[in-house]
Amino acid sequence: MPKPRTTRSLLATSLFIGLFSSASAGPLQDVDLTKAPVGPNGNPAVSASEITLSPDEIAQLKTQNYKAALVWHASGDWVNAVTAGAKSKFEELGIEVVATTDAQFDSARQASDVENVLALTPDIILTLVVDPVSGAATFQPAIDKGTKLVLLSNPISGYQANDQYTGIVTDDMYGMGSAAAEMMSDALGGKGSIGFIYHDADYFITNNRDNAFRSAIKEKHSGLEIVAEKGFTEEGQTFELTSAMVLQNPDISGIYVAWDVAAEGVIGALRAQGRQDIKVITHDLGQNNALDMIKGGSMYGTIADRPFEIGQAMASLGAYGLLGKESPAFSVVGFDKVVKENIAKTWEKSLHRPLPAKLEEALN
Repeated sequence: MPKPRTTRSLLATSLFIGLFSSASAGPLQDVDLTKAPVGPNGNPAVSASEITLSPDEIAQLKTQNYKAALVWHASGDWVNAVTAGAKSKFEELGIEVVATTDAQFDSARQASDVENVLALTPDIILTLVVDPVSGAATFQPAIDKGTKLVLLSNPISGYQANDQYTGIVTDDMYGMGSAAAEMMSDALGGKGSIGFIYHDADYFITNNRDNAFRSAIKEKHSGLEIVAEKGFTEEGQTFELTSAMVLQNPDISGIYVAWDVAAEGVIGALRAQGRQDIKVITHDLGQNNALDMIKGGSMYGTIADRPFEIGQAMASLGAYGLLGKESPAFSVVGFDKVVKENIAKTWEKSLHRPLPAKLEEALN
Protein backbone atom coordinates (compact mmCIF):
# COMPACT_ATOMS: atom_id res chain seq x y z
CA MET A 1 0.00 0.00 0.00
CA PRO A 2 1.49 3.39 -0.94
CA LYS A 3 2.02 5.84 1.88
CA PRO A 4 -0.01 9.05 2.07
CA ARG A 5 1.51 12.47 2.18
CA THR A 6 -0.15 13.43 5.42
CA THR A 7 1.64 16.78 5.60
CA ARG A 8 0.40 17.87 2.21
CA SER A 9 -2.95 19.36 1.39
CA LEU A 10 -6.28 17.83 2.14
CA LEU A 11 -7.88 14.49 1.47
CA ALA A 12 -5.09 12.43 -0.02
CA THR A 13 -6.72 9.92 2.27
CA SER A 14 -9.44 9.13 -0.25
CA LEU A 15 -6.95 7.15 -2.28
CA PHE A 16 -6.08 5.01 0.67
CA ILE A 17 -9.59 4.03 1.57
CA GLY A 18 -9.66 1.79 -1.49
CA LEU A 19 -11.11 -1.63 -0.95
CA PHE A 20 -8.63 -4.29 -2.00
CA SER A 21 -10.75 -7.04 -3.46
CA SER A 22 -10.90 -9.62 -6.22
CA ALA A 23 -14.31 -8.11 -6.97
CA SER A 24 -12.61 -4.88 -8.01
CA ALA A 25 -13.21 -3.75 -11.56
CA GLY A 26 -9.43 -3.32 -11.84
CA PRO A 27 -7.46 -0.83 -13.93
CA LEU A 28 -8.76 -0.17 -17.44
CA GLN A 29 -11.90 -2.25 -17.55
CA ASP A 30 -15.26 -1.20 -18.88
CA VAL A 31 -18.04 -1.09 -16.30
CA ASP A 32 -21.79 -1.34 -16.75
CA LEU A 33 -23.06 2.04 -15.64
CA THR A 34 -26.66 0.84 -15.77
CA LYS A 35 -25.98 -1.34 -12.74
CA ALA A 36 -25.24 -0.24 -9.19
CA PRO A 37 -21.74 -1.06 -7.91
CA VAL A 38 -21.37 -4.01 -5.56
CA GLY A 39 -19.21 -4.47 -2.50
CA PRO A 40 -16.17 -6.72 -2.09
CA ASN A 41 -18.34 -9.76 -1.37
CA GLY A 42 -20.81 -9.04 -4.16
CA ASN A 43 -23.27 -7.21 -1.91
CA PRO A 44 -25.38 -4.61 -3.77
CA ALA A 45 -24.81 -1.00 -2.80
CA VAL A 46 -27.54 0.77 -0.86
CA SER A 47 -27.74 4.44 0.04
CA ALA A 48 -26.39 5.25 3.48
CA SER A 49 -29.48 7.41 3.94
CA GLU A 50 -31.42 4.17 4.43
CA ILE A 51 -29.54 3.47 7.68
CA THR A 52 -32.01 4.77 10.25
CA LEU A 53 -33.00 4.22 13.86
CA SER A 54 -36.44 4.64 15.34
CA PRO A 55 -37.12 6.80 18.43
CA ASP A 56 -37.74 3.64 20.45
CA GLU A 57 -34.41 2.16 19.34
CA ILE A 58 -32.58 5.37 20.23
CA ALA A 59 -34.25 5.42 23.64
CA GLN A 60 -33.21 1.83 24.21
CA LEU A 61 -29.58 2.61 23.31
CA LYS A 62 -29.47 5.57 25.70
CA THR A 63 -30.26 3.37 28.71
CA GLN A 64 -27.25 1.07 28.26
CA ASN A 65 -24.16 3.30 28.71
CA TYR A 66 -22.53 1.92 25.60
CA LYS A 67 -19.00 2.92 24.55
CA ALA A 68 -17.33 3.25 21.15
CA ALA A 69 -13.76 3.54 19.85
CA LEU A 70 -12.54 4.94 16.52
CA VAL A 71 -9.52 2.95 15.34
CA TRP A 72 -8.37 4.87 12.27
CA HIS A 73 -5.72 4.18 9.68
CA ALA A 74 -4.48 7.77 9.48
CA SER A 75 -5.23 11.36 10.41
CA GLY A 76 -6.04 14.51 8.45
CA ASP A 77 -9.00 16.64 7.49
CA TRP A 78 -10.87 13.85 5.73
CA VAL A 79 -10.53 11.50 8.70
CA ASN A 80 -11.39 14.36 11.05
CA ALA A 81 -14.64 14.86 9.14
CA VAL A 82 -15.49 11.16 9.45
CA THR A 83 -14.72 11.37 13.16
CA ALA A 84 -16.89 14.44 13.59
CA GLY A 85 -19.81 12.70 11.89
CA ALA A 86 -19.41 9.60 14.01
CA LYS A 87 -19.15 11.56 17.26
CA SER A 88 -22.23 13.63 16.47
CA LYS A 89 -24.27 10.49 15.86
CA PHE A 90 -22.91 8.70 18.93
CA GLU A 91 -23.78 11.72 21.07
CA GLU A 92 -27.32 11.57 19.71
CA LEU A 93 -27.47 7.89 20.68
CA GLY A 94 -26.02 8.37 24.15
CA ILE A 95 -22.88 6.38 23.27
CA GLU A 96 -19.56 7.58 24.71
CA VAL A 97 -16.48 7.70 22.44
CA VAL A 98 -13.64 6.49 24.67
CA ALA A 99 -10.73 6.46 22.19
CA THR A 100 -9.63 7.75 18.78
CA THR A 101 -6.40 6.34 17.33
CA ASP A 102 -4.18 6.96 14.29
CA ALA A 103 -2.16 4.01 12.93
CA GLN A 104 -0.28 6.17 10.41
CA PHE A 105 -0.84 3.46 7.80
CA ASP A 106 1.18 0.97 9.87
CA SER A 107 -0.61 -2.35 10.30
CA ALA A 108 1.52 -3.29 13.32
CA ARG A 109 0.66 0.00 14.98
CA GLN A 110 -3.01 -0.59 14.27
CA ALA A 111 -2.78 -4.00 15.92
CA SER A 112 -1.30 -2.30 18.99
CA ASP A 113 -4.06 0.32 18.88
CA VAL A 114 -6.70 -2.40 18.91
CA GLU A 115 -5.06 -4.08 21.89
CA ASN A 116 -4.93 -0.80 23.81
CA VAL A 117 -8.47 0.17 22.90
CA LEU A 118 -9.90 -3.17 24.02
CA ALA A 119 -8.68 -2.42 27.55
CA LEU A 120 -11.36 0.31 27.56
CA THR A 121 -14.04 -2.31 26.74
CA PRO A 122 -15.76 -0.55 23.83
CA ASP A 123 -19.01 -2.02 22.59
CA ILE A 124 -18.40 -0.66 19.07
CA ILE A 125 -15.26 -0.15 17.00
CA LEU A 126 -15.27 1.89 13.81
CA THR A 127 -12.19 1.36 11.66
CA LEU A 128 -10.48 1.45 8.31
CA VAL A 129 -8.23 -1.59 8.39
CA VAL A 130 -4.71 -0.90 7.11
CA ASP A 131 -4.03 -4.43 5.89
CA PRO A 132 -7.10 -6.49 4.94
CA VAL A 133 -5.17 -9.76 5.34
CA SER A 134 -3.37 -9.29 8.67
CA GLY A 135 -6.39 -7.31 9.88
CA ALA A 136 -8.27 -10.58 10.36
CA ALA A 137 -5.95 -11.49 13.23
CA THR A 138 -5.76 -7.88 14.45
CA PHE A 139 -9.48 -7.55 15.03
CA GLN A 140 -10.25 -11.14 16.07
CA PRO A 141 -9.82 -10.31 19.79
CA ALA A 142 -12.49 -7.61 19.40
CA ILE A 143 -14.80 -10.09 17.69
CA ASP A 144 -14.16 -12.61 20.46
CA LYS A 145 -15.25 -10.02 23.04
CA GLY A 146 -18.49 -9.37 21.16
CA THR A 147 -17.48 -5.88 20.03
CA LYS A 148 -19.49 -4.64 17.05
CA LEU A 149 -17.13 -3.81 14.18
CA VAL A 150 -17.99 -1.33 11.41
CA LEU A 151 -15.70 -0.92 8.41
CA LEU A 152 -14.80 2.14 6.38
CA SER A 153 -14.18 1.05 2.79
CA ASN A 154 -11.65 -1.74 3.32
CA PRO A 155 -12.92 -5.29 3.83
CA ILE A 156 -11.14 -7.72 6.13
CA SER A 157 -10.11 -11.01 4.60
CA GLY A 158 -12.56 -13.78 5.48
CA TYR A 159 -14.95 -11.50 7.38
CA GLN A 160 -18.61 -11.36 6.45
CA ALA A 161 -21.27 -8.70 7.01
CA ASN A 162 -23.68 -9.28 9.91
CA ASP A 163 -21.23 -11.80 11.26
CA GLN A 164 -17.73 -10.53 12.08
CA TYR A 165 -18.68 -6.97 11.11
CA THR A 166 -21.96 -5.15 10.68
CA GLY A 167 -21.35 -3.39 7.36
CA ILE A 168 -19.06 -1.32 5.14
CA VAL A 169 -19.62 2.36 4.28
CA THR A 170 -17.85 4.03 1.36
CA ASP A 171 -18.24 6.21 -1.77
CA ASP A 172 -20.69 5.99 -4.67
CA MET A 173 -17.90 5.01 -7.05
CA TYR A 174 -19.85 4.75 -10.32
CA GLY A 175 -21.73 7.93 -9.56
CA MET A 176 -18.54 9.85 -8.90
CA GLY A 177 -16.86 8.60 -12.08
CA SER A 178 -19.89 9.43 -14.20
CA ALA A 179 -20.14 12.88 -12.62
CA ALA A 180 -16.47 13.50 -13.42
CA ALA A 181 -17.20 12.70 -17.07
CA GLU A 182 -20.11 15.14 -17.05
CA MET A 183 -17.86 17.79 -15.55
CA MET A 184 -15.22 17.18 -18.22
CA SER A 185 -17.88 17.68 -20.87
CA ASP A 186 -18.91 20.93 -19.21
CA ALA A 187 -15.31 22.12 -19.03
CA LEU A 188 -14.67 21.46 -22.73
CA GLY A 189 -18.05 22.45 -24.11
CA GLY A 190 -18.83 18.84 -25.01
CA LYS A 191 -15.99 18.46 -27.50
CA GLY A 192 -12.27 17.73 -27.31
CA SER A 193 -9.38 15.31 -26.80
CA ILE A 194 -8.74 13.99 -23.29
CA GLY A 195 -5.82 12.56 -21.39
CA PHE A 196 -6.68 9.85 -18.84
CA ILE A 197 -4.32 9.36 -15.87
CA TYR A 198 -5.56 6.44 -13.78
CA HIS A 199 -4.51 4.56 -10.65
CA ASP A 200 -2.65 1.51 -11.95
CA ALA A 201 -3.08 -0.70 -8.89
CA ASP A 202 -5.77 -3.00 -7.52
CA TYR A 203 -7.85 -0.64 -5.36
CA PHE A 204 -11.59 -1.05 -5.31
CA ILE A 205 -12.64 2.58 -5.02
CA THR A 206 -10.10 4.23 -7.32
CA ASN A 207 -10.42 1.50 -9.95
CA ASN A 208 -14.18 1.81 -10.09
CA ARG A 209 -14.17 5.61 -10.13
CA ASP A 210 -11.58 5.65 -12.92
CA ASN A 211 -13.35 2.99 -14.95
CA ALA A 212 -16.73 4.64 -14.52
CA PHE A 213 -15.27 7.89 -15.88
CA ARG A 214 -13.71 6.06 -18.82
CA SER A 215 -16.90 4.13 -19.62
CA ALA A 216 -19.07 7.24 -19.28
CA ILE A 217 -16.87 9.18 -21.72
CA LYS A 218 -17.16 6.40 -24.29
CA GLU A 219 -20.88 5.75 -23.80
CA LYS A 220 -22.39 9.15 -23.00
CA HIS A 221 -20.12 11.87 -24.38
CA SER A 222 -19.55 11.26 -28.07
CA GLY A 223 -17.87 14.62 -28.60
CA LEU A 224 -15.05 13.69 -26.23
CA GLU A 225 -12.25 11.23 -27.03
CA ILE A 226 -9.62 9.76 -24.74
CA VAL A 227 -6.46 9.96 -26.87
CA ALA A 228 -3.87 9.07 -24.20
CA GLU A 229 -3.97 6.78 -21.17
CA LYS A 230 -1.23 6.56 -18.55
CA GLY A 231 -1.28 4.74 -15.22
CA PHE A 232 0.55 5.57 -11.99
CA THR A 233 1.14 3.86 -8.67
CA GLU A 234 2.78 6.76 -6.79
CA GLU A 235 1.46 10.30 -6.66
CA GLY A 236 4.86 11.77 -7.55
CA GLN A 237 4.78 10.13 -10.98
CA THR A 238 2.01 12.32 -12.36
CA PHE A 239 4.23 15.33 -13.12
CA GLU A 240 6.39 13.39 -15.59
CA LEU A 241 3.44 11.43 -16.98
CA THR A 242 1.60 14.66 -17.72
CA SER A 243 4.64 16.32 -19.25
CA ALA A 244 5.14 13.40 -21.65
CA MET A 245 1.43 13.12 -22.41
CA VAL A 246 1.09 16.76 -23.40
CA LEU A 247 4.27 16.76 -25.50
CA GLN A 248 3.08 13.67 -27.37
CA ASN A 249 -0.52 14.91 -27.68
CA PRO A 250 -0.45 18.72 -27.90
CA ASP A 251 -4.11 18.81 -28.95
CA ILE A 252 -5.28 17.58 -25.53
CA SER A 253 -7.71 20.03 -23.98
CA GLY A 254 -8.64 18.12 -20.80
CA ILE A 255 -7.03 15.69 -18.37
CA TYR A 256 -8.69 13.39 -15.85
CA VAL A 257 -6.60 12.20 -12.91
CA ALA A 258 -7.65 9.76 -10.21
CA TRP A 259 -7.52 11.92 -7.07
CA ASP A 260 -6.61 15.30 -5.67
CA VAL A 261 -3.00 14.99 -4.47
CA ALA A 262 -2.05 13.13 -7.65
CA ALA A 263 -3.62 16.02 -9.56
CA GLU A 264 -1.12 18.43 -8.01
CA GLY A 265 1.59 16.95 -10.21
CA VAL A 266 -0.65 17.35 -13.26
CA ILE A 267 -1.30 21.00 -12.44
CA GLY A 268 2.41 21.58 -11.86
CA ALA A 269 3.37 20.02 -15.18
CA LEU A 270 0.80 22.07 -17.10
CA ARG A 271 2.00 25.23 -15.37
CA ALA A 272 5.62 24.40 -16.23
CA GLN A 273 4.72 23.94 -19.91
CA GLY A 274 2.53 27.03 -20.09
CA ARG A 275 -0.50 24.86 -20.87
CA GLN A 276 -3.03 26.22 -18.39
CA ASP A 277 -5.54 26.11 -21.22
CA ILE A 278 -5.85 22.37 -20.48
CA LYS A 279 -8.61 21.72 -17.95
CA VAL A 280 -8.21 19.15 -15.18
CA ILE A 281 -10.92 17.07 -13.47
CA THR A 282 -10.30 14.92 -10.40
CA HIS A 283 -11.84 13.57 -7.18
CA ASP A 284 -11.71 14.83 -3.57
CA LEU A 285 -10.89 18.18 -1.99
CA GLY A 286 -7.48 19.74 -1.43
CA GLN A 287 -6.42 23.28 -0.64
CA ASN A 288 -3.70 23.58 -3.30
CA ASN A 289 -5.91 22.54 -6.20
CA ALA A 290 -8.86 24.45 -4.79
CA LEU A 291 -6.73 27.60 -4.81
CA ASP A 292 -5.76 26.95 -8.43
CA MET A 293 -9.44 26.50 -9.27
CA ILE A 294 -10.41 29.74 -7.56
CA LYS A 295 -7.65 31.64 -9.38
CA GLY A 296 -8.78 30.36 -12.77
CA GLY A 297 -5.95 27.90 -13.35
CA SER A 298 -6.08 24.47 -14.94
CA MET A 299 -8.14 22.86 -12.19
CA TYR A 300 -11.70 23.15 -13.47
CA GLY A 301 -13.47 21.04 -10.88
CA THR A 302 -13.55 17.99 -8.66
CA ILE A 303 -16.04 15.44 -7.33
CA ALA A 304 -16.15 15.35 -3.53
CA ASP A 305 -17.68 12.69 -1.32
CA ARG A 306 -19.18 13.38 2.14
CA PRO A 307 -16.99 12.02 4.94
CA PHE A 308 -19.13 13.54 7.70
CA GLU A 309 -22.07 11.47 6.42
CA ILE A 310 -19.81 8.40 6.27
CA GLY A 311 -19.06 8.82 9.97
CA GLN A 312 -22.72 9.20 10.84
CA ALA A 313 -23.66 6.10 8.85
CA MET A 314 -20.90 4.06 10.48
CA ALA A 315 -22.03 5.06 13.97
CA SER A 316 -25.58 4.06 13.11
CA LEU A 317 -24.39 0.68 11.84
CA GLY A 318 -22.61 0.16 15.15
CA ALA A 319 -25.95 0.75 16.84
CA TYR A 320 -27.56 -1.76 14.48
CA GLY A 321 -25.11 -4.34 15.78
CA LEU A 322 -25.93 -3.58 19.41
CA LEU A 323 -29.64 -3.87 18.69
CA GLY A 324 -29.24 -7.13 16.78
CA LYS A 325 -30.66 -5.40 13.73
CA GLU A 326 -29.81 -6.69 10.22
CA SER A 327 -27.43 -4.25 8.53
CA PRO A 328 -26.94 -3.38 4.86
CA ALA A 329 -23.63 -5.03 3.99
CA PHE A 330 -22.40 -2.29 1.64
CA SER A 331 -23.56 1.32 1.91
CA VAL A 332 -22.53 4.37 -0.07
CA VAL A 333 -22.79 8.10 0.58
CA GLY A 334 -23.54 10.85 -1.91
CA PHE A 335 -21.18 13.27 -3.61
CA ASP A 336 -21.06 16.78 -5.02
CA LYS A 337 -19.63 18.42 -8.12
CA VAL A 338 -17.28 21.17 -6.94
CA VAL A 339 -16.41 24.18 -9.10
CA LYS A 340 -15.31 27.70 -8.25
CA GLU A 341 -18.87 29.00 -8.06
CA ASN A 342 -20.00 26.55 -5.36
CA ILE A 343 -16.77 25.65 -3.58
CA ALA A 344 -17.63 27.37 -0.29
CA LYS A 345 -20.99 25.61 -0.04
CA THR A 346 -19.76 22.18 -1.11
CA TRP A 347 -16.62 22.35 1.05
CA GLU A 348 -18.77 22.79 4.13
CA LYS A 349 -21.22 20.12 2.97
CA SER A 350 -18.44 17.59 2.42
CA LEU A 351 -16.17 18.28 5.39
CA HIS A 352 -18.75 19.90 7.67
CA ARG A 353 -16.56 22.92 8.30
CA PRO A 354 -16.13 26.33 6.61
CA LEU A 355 -13.85 27.01 3.67
CA PRO A 356 -10.28 27.64 4.90
CA ALA A 357 -9.38 31.30 5.36
CA LYS A 358 -6.83 31.46 2.54
CA LEU A 359 -9.35 30.04 0.08
CA GLU A 360 -12.06 32.39 1.33
CA GLU A 361 -9.66 35.31 0.87
CA ALA A 362 -8.82 34.23 -2.69
CA LEU A 363 -12.47 33.72 -3.49
CA ASN A 364 -13.35 37.23 -2.34
